[in-house]
Amino acid sequence: MRWSRFRGTDGRPGALPEVIGLLLLLLVFTRLHAAAGTDAAAATSNAVSLQSIERGLHLDFELGANHWLAGHLLLSHVGVYFYRLYYLAIVGVLLWVHLRHAAVYRQVRRTMVAMLLLILPVYWAVPMSPPRFALAGIVDIVALYDLFGDASTDTTNGQNHYSAMPSLHVGWSLWCAYAAWTALRPARPRLALLPWLFPLLMGATVLATGNHYVLDIAGSVVLLLAAVAAARLWHRLTASGGARPATPPDPAPASAGSGPPAGASPRVRRRWRPWSWSRTARRGWGGG
Repeated sequence: MRWSRFRGTDGRPGALPEVIGLLLLLLVFTRLHAAAGTDAAAATSNAVSLQSIERGLHLDFELGANHWLAGHLLLSHVGVYFYRLYYLAIVGVLLWVHLRHAAVYRQVRRTMVAMLLLILPVYWAVPMSPPRFALAGIVDIVALYDLFGDASTDTTNGQNHYSAMPSLHVGWSLWCAYAAWTALRPARPRLALLPWLFPLLMGATVLATGNHYVLDIAGSVVLLLAAVAAARLWHRLTASGGARPATPPDPAPASAGSGPPAGASPRVRRRWRPWSWSRTARRGWGGG
């Protein structure tokens, strides 16, 4: 096993400690997420309040989008695959940035960690039932064509079904777009805009499948912005904390013939010789 796997190369962290650290973080997050906001009554009450706000803002598009998708069998299957397999995109983007764009890897990884830390208090404080549980007339498309059986409807399987606000599906897809945009923008700015299609498609998918509200998507945008700001603050704090204090400049040696150094004793003055001082200067006295 090479030592570079631990300490990294080209400015990137070592792969092995990164994998171990991220896996531990995701394990802890998954456990805490599963324990957050399990009160179904409070989650339903919050969902009803959110629906009222959306109606007042004329943003209640969930039912119409859901019925349209339910009428298209092929697109429904595509939507379920897209909804379930987006984790592959997260892993792929993280590996790609680590291997090909080491200069921005720490930045996007810090943003990912900040997202996980910021979203947990929201899930604990504001449990939210998704439209498929709390909005009358919604067809649970994921439950109809799910790749994982009844995982989306079994509320006893240890998963958190009441964490609709904000949408973590949209949040992760926004992070993927941000990471790819950050990596591509310096050299290929036009291509860097393409990854933002991913969260747009994910937003449409979670709305049409009955898993999230419009305001859930807006909450995911706020989450990413807050995570980016927190990651930048994190970078500044670590950079300032790890900076070494400036050392005073070394005293310049006196040139030959310029006289004895200041503060020398009378004996030094009497014994001082220009050639002897220049020899000392040549040896690098004073750290020259």
